[in-house]
Amino acid sequence: MMLKRRTQTHPFVHEVNLTAAQRIRGVVLGVVLFPVRITLATLFFLLMWPIARLRLAGLSEAERVEPVRGWRWWLFHHIILFLSRAVFFSVGFLWIKVKGRQAGLKEAPVLVVAPHSSFLDMLVLCATGLPVVVSRSENCKLPVIGALLEFNQSVIVSRKDPESRKKCVSQISERVMSDGRWPQMLMFPEGTTTNGRALIKFKPGAFLAGVPVQPVLLHYPGELDTVRWTWKGLSWLGALWHTTSQIYTSVTVEFLPVYTPSQEEKQNPDLYAENVQKLMAKALCVPATDYVMEGRFPFKKLGNLSLPLESPAQETLKLLREHDLTNAHIEAVMNDMIDSCHSGQSTMVTGDHLTALLGLKDKKAAVKVCSLYSKDDTVDLRQICLSVSAVSGFRSLESLIHTAFTWYDSDQDGLLNADDLSGLMGALVGIPQYGIAEMYTALTSRGRPTEASLLDLLMTHPVYRKVFTEYLQSSGLADGNHNGIPNGKSNGNNNGIYNG
Repeated sequence: MMLKRRTQTHPFVHEVNLTAAQRIRGVVLGVVLFPVRITLATLFFLLMWPIARLRLAGLSEAERVEPVRGWRWWLFHHIILFLSRAVFFSVGFLWIKVKGRQAGLKEAPVLVVAPHSSFLDMLVLCATGLPVVVSRSENCKLPVIGALLEFNQSVIVSRKDPESRKKCVSQISERVMSDGRWPQMLMFPEGTTTNGRALIKFKPGAFLAGVPVQPVLLHYPGELDTVRWTWKGLSWLGALWHTTSQIYTSVTVEFLPVYTPSQEEKQNPDLYAENVQKLMAKALCVPATDYVMEGRFPFKKLGNLSLPLESPAQETLKLLREHDLTNAHIEAVMNDMIDSCHSGQSTMVTGDHLTALLGLKDKKAAVKVCSLYSKDDTVDLRQICLSVSAVSGFRSLESLIHTAFTWYDSDQDGLLNADDLSGLMGALVGIPQYGIAEMYTALTSRGRPTEASLLDLLMTHPVYRKVFTEYLQSSGLADGNHNGIPNGKSNGNNNGIYNG
């Protein structure tokens, strides 16, 4: 069976486009298989609930923070392992093919698994003997899931609480360096799900302790790729429907040789994570990228800058053009906005005001633009006009920097501080920039942080010049004939961030 796939622009989009014959077959099989399989999986899942609770029943709080031993381990562990396998068998994973050898606990205290595709990846726990995992605190409140996390003695972290994150790091280090007292730990270092066409930047959590890790690859070699659930595209319910509507789903768990870090890698977890990512990407024959997911949106890292893969400015241009606004009209509106901001009036506007400024007939479009830049119903005009002018090429780099510098020089002394630079770069790329320290150091290393120094940095620095020469120019207006390119010449290579 052949699957038609849409060309993916980045790892966070996955869709399943079926032919008419595939769709009919899926409906026929799904009507029969989906309810049967979901019913069976639910029954096995519910059976785990009381058994999982029994494992730690009667233990004090002090005993619960110690690894389970004796009859509580061998009795309940094997029952939950069997029921876990039964759940995945029920939804169509009839067998799990294993390649390579799983390393022992003392050889590799940590298993790092990639690529991470969806919640169905949890079947790797069956193939690895139910190692300890790390989970969000919100999952503890879910029926059955909370009991299974308790059974697993998982490391729990609240992403919103800095203290919880510090405690999580400490717990992970303590467990993986316990010389075999705690079971192996399994982690998905990507931290989110992707379409598997590239490995995104590994988070350093699995590598902080500097202990050997065993890379584990997940392959779904079936012709119909239904397992993946990403930022955009197939939903979790769609993934479940298409997966259970197949006669079976193939999966291969491949254990690579243990990776022992060098002394330099032990001292630099980011380097350790990067090298393991490259090794796993090579084994998968996919690129290793700097893509990350921060909050609700995917980004590419450029130094300490976070560049959205689908920038608010590009989305704004697309939206305005869908509402029949010409390039000339959009350019005139952006110039009017810049003049308005220069006049000293408040730069914060509501959706109603933005509707009038943009000349839109539909307020919903203006509200959508607001939502691209802000979490509430107001937006800073400076962000819109600077970022849209930047990606469209309406103004030259020199003109943009002069305008931005004038607005964000808080002391009006001709010098930028770190907060000023943060606001300025956030306006140019359309999203807040909090990790600006590296860029500010690069700026001040050239002397006083003046407008001329900033322009020189953005035109000559090997990293930050890419903001303009690649990223911002990667999706300009198709028929725009403007002087946005710093040297006034097109280089004919506008692949931008998708070059990896």
